[in-house]
Amino acid sequence: MEPASFPSELFPHIRIVMGMVVGLGITKLLTGLATFIQHPGRIKPYPIHLLWVATLLLELVHFWWWQYALYGISSWTFALFVFLIGYAIVLYFMCAILFPDRVDEYDGYEGYFISRRKWFFALFASTFICDLVDSLVKGPEYFSRFGYEYYIQVPVGILCCIIAMWTANRRYHLAFVTIHLIYQLSWILRLFYAVPVAFAQGH
Repeated sequence: MEPASFPSELFPHIRIVMGMVVGLGITKLLTGLATFIQHPGRIKPYPIHLLWVATLLLELVHFWWWQYALYGISSWTFALFVFLIGYAIVLYFMCAILFPDRVDEYDGYEGYFISRRKWFFALFASTFICDLVDSLVKGPEYFSRFGYEYYIQVPVGILCCIIAMWTANRRYHLAFVTIHLIYQLSWILRLFYAVPVAFAQGH
């Protein structure tokens, strides 16, 4: 094997492992949503909880899409591999929190979600840090695409998560998830709708 071809051949192997974790997360969300159709009267749904499910489902699909930029990395290490798998695991744990095995001891998903908000938003805050590191390892050209908006997005996102961890105010939680979902869609359409040619070619 020629050394120059090694990174491009290693990337699919790493992406398969990440895909396994992402697939488990998507399966968890879809299975949870299916229970509302299978047993409509058994568990009371909660709109804010469902909005976070939609947000995280979009996040997982987006995660799998944007990680194609890893193709351009020319030097791989085990630490980077572990970091990427860890990032995917954090997203999976958020899915697992949204849909636990049982919620019958709570008054539907509202009581459950509010009682587990510290865990959920602590993990969510960590994704902003993971995303920052992920963007940096892809190189300065990739990172520069985001502009100064990125320097605002990360600290504001973490601050909003910290507030959400400590308040049970439903209006705040509804505003947070709604604004984040709209912004996430805007971010995808503006910067990730198509894979840049440079990254698709591994440069």
